[in-house]
Amino acid sequence: MKYTIYTDGGCRPNRGNDPGGWACIIIIQETQQAEYSGFHPATTNNRMEIQAVIEGLSRIPEAAEAEVYSDSAYVVNCFRDGWYRRWRRNGWVSSAGTPVENKDLWEKLLDLVEKRQITFCKTKGHADDPLNNRCDELATAALKQGRQQA
Repeated sequence: MKYTIYTDGGCRPNRGNDPGGWACIIIIQETQQAEYSGFHPATTNNRMEIQAVIEGLSRIPEAAEAEVYSDSAYVVNCFRDGWYRRWRRNGWVSSAGTPVENKDLWEKLLDLVEKRQITFCKTKGHADDPLNNRCDELATAALKQGRQQA
């Protein structure tokens, strides 16, 4: 069974410890679609982008094949350019010699990716991709709802 997953995450403002939201849309065999979203009270934009992918992949079976669409260069380039391989080899130290940010989420995501056949695809944010725009709407709504409940 083939899956397509669209993801988005955001944080407003994005100063390093602000409220954030994530969202994912999972499409199964181009016929079924499910939407998920959530809130975190103190986070960053990058953490919400990673969390969105974690949430999407955790909802599909191990060994599944999926294309993951994200407007986050941070997420897509990590896999396209193999950053995670260097991070692991260097003991989770970046090329700048500093600890890799968001290590906890990267480790969760890598565990999910390694048990599935995943292709990461970059999509342009806030453009003409309806599913990316819908993910943005869902993440923003989760953020607003979470703020109201806090």
